[in-house]
Amino acid sequence: MNDLSVANTTIQKAFDVEAIRRDFPILSQQVNGKPLVYLDNGASAQKPLAVLDAMDRYYREMHSNVHRGAHTLGDRATTAFEGARETVRSFLNAGSTQEVIWTKGTTEAINLVANGLAPKLKAGDEILVSHMEHHANIVPWQMIAERTGAKVVPIQVTPAGELDQDSFNSLLNDRTRVLAVAHVSNVLGTINPVAEMIAQAKARGVITLLDGAQAVPHFQPDVQALDCDFYVFSSHKLFGPTGIGVLYGKAALLEEMPPYQGGGEMIERVSFERTTWNVLPYKFEAGTPAIAEAVGLAAAIDYLSSLDRAAMEAAENALLERANQLVETVPGMSVIGTAKQKVPVMSFKIDGLHPSDIGTLLDQQGIAIRTGHHCAMPLMDFYGVPGTARASFAFYNTLDEVEQLFTALQKVQRLFA
Repeated sequence: MNDLSVANTTIQKAFDVEAIRRDFPILSQQVNGKPLVYLDNGASAQKPLAVLDAMDRYYREMHSNVHRGAHTLGDRATTAFEGARETVRSFLNAGSTQEVIWTKGTTEAINLVANGLAPKLKAGDEILVSHMEHHANIVPWQMIAERTGAKVVPIQVTPAGELDQDSFNSLLNDRTRVLAVAHVSNVLGTINPVAEMIAQAKARGVITLLDGAQAVPHFQPDVQALDCDFYVFSSHKLFGPTGIGVLYGKAALLEEMPPYQGGGEMIERVSFERTTWNVLPYKFEAGTPAIAEAVGLAAAIDYLSSLDRAAMEAAENALLERANQLVETVPGMSVIGTAKQKVPVMSFKIDGLHPSDIGTLLDQQGIAIRTGHHCAMPLMDFYGVPGTARASFAFYNTLDEVEQLFTALQKVQRLFA
């Protein structure tokens, strides 16, 4: 064992990953007769007991609709629901709970913003995205551009998988109205220099949105320090339940934007002559919300807050370092995306093997990864591949699981060789 391996093992023991794993009951099962090795966290992370218990307790003890119930259960549900909003506000360091909007997830949050900004766009305006964006941060802008006559312009990516800052600087101009980029790439794991990019954009009066879906599982953002106008993420990647996400938006911009959907909760008064809108954040929350899911998301954030975040990040980095060490043990394997600043995500290919075959054969050995284009077809086109295999690690993964992944990949490679 070399010095780096010893250091990584020490880091994992200091974080006590084995104790952490006991908080995640799904990890103790077997798949295809093998202990589960779950390395598909970038698609959806697993849930700790704290989240499962919080949602169970909500349904057992306080389930009711929120805000207008004139009874005890309604009060309990409302208190838990709005308490969850405060938890998210604190997590993001937003200035007010009025700036925290519940959505179904990152995708709906971006669609909400894109539609809300449509009145500000006209023919000839430009919307900057990047070649590494998830489709959810490309397609909504294309739809709005088609409606308004604006144009979606992609920032180039370097071969290492970093946003090309020369490309960004050359594209940022007086026609730019919106900058919408990923805080972290879902394919490459690249942590983008968003603070610097936002500062440059704001100097030109450009509205900024960050897709934080892949960032929040690994580190805690500060929206006031970033000074972004909008920040979006999904609960299920943050160890919380599916079906709920968050849009943070600066209050002044949210006040200007029209409602995204109509119905209950988002109204102040309805008549056939005129309907007026509710105050923030309810103006954008039509209908009965995902109450239990909000409670679950808050429990996930509280769970993460109970951990030593610095130790957690160090443990995750140790996983990626060990994986990078082992790449050379698999003939024909190469990594897609070698940025200097990364979260623990490894997209790769093996010469002569289709990604889906790699995924299927790993599953037979109990190892779960993601294969395909990862909802990032423009990025696949850039690298000239139909797709990749992707192992995305979380703080509950172990160095032993990294070893198992590469032992399994060696078997796969030998089988096809």
